Parts: sequence; structure tokens; C-alpha cells
Amino acid sequence: MAGALATVLICDDEPALRELIRVSLDHRFSFAEAHDGVECLDLARRLRPDLVVLDMMMPRLNGLDVLSEFREDDQLSGTPVIVLTAQPASRDDALREGASRVILKPFTPDEISAAVEEVLAEAE
Repeated sequence: MAGALATVLICDDEPALRELIRVSLDHRFSFAEAHDGVECLDLARRLRPDLVVLDMMMPRLNGLDVLSEFREDDQLSGTPVIVLTAQPASRDDALREGASRVILKPFTPDEISAAVEEVLAEAE
């Protein structure tokens, strides 16, 4: 990726959480943001991000459904996805559906930053 910043697509219906994730990742990445699952899929198909940070609870299409769509789409199936959830019980569902990592809310900026760095390194 010589010189180009990796693109991270942040999908969460809460603007404050999208901002926290952006700030946690400094200026090391370029960002796109979606406020619901439908917009997430649309942006992912157009932008082909290097990584997606996906909230489990969103309007119109929840995170698990979005993740399922990613894994069934030939263009997006290899895209790493970090799932955020406040419900520990949904962790296994997300991993079974193909999440690269699952982070439980509340999380720290260091947790999200480390997870993004690890997942991108694994994807190279």
C-alpha cells in the first residue's frame, strides 16, 4: 500500500461512537462512515475498504445480517470485519459468521486501535 492510507469503514448508528473510533485511530487511516447496515453495504461495495468496524445493533439491517452479506459477496468476502457489541452472547454468532475480531462495549481507544492494527497486519 506504498504511501496510501488504508481505508476503514466505520458502521455505527451513534455519531459519538463513530467519532471515538476515528479519534482512537488517529490520522493513520482514511475513513468512511455509515449510520446503518444498508448504508454500510452500499459504501463497502463502492469503496472496497481495507477493514470494516461494524456495530451489531443498527437500524434497517443489523450487524450480523451485514456480516452475512459481506461473506456471501464475492467482492467483499475477504474484507476483514471487526464487530462491536454490547451483548457478550452475540460474540459467538459474529465469529461464526466470519468476524475477524469481536470487541465488547464499552471498549477503550487502545483496544480498538490494537485490534485494527492486528487485523490489518494479518490481512497483508
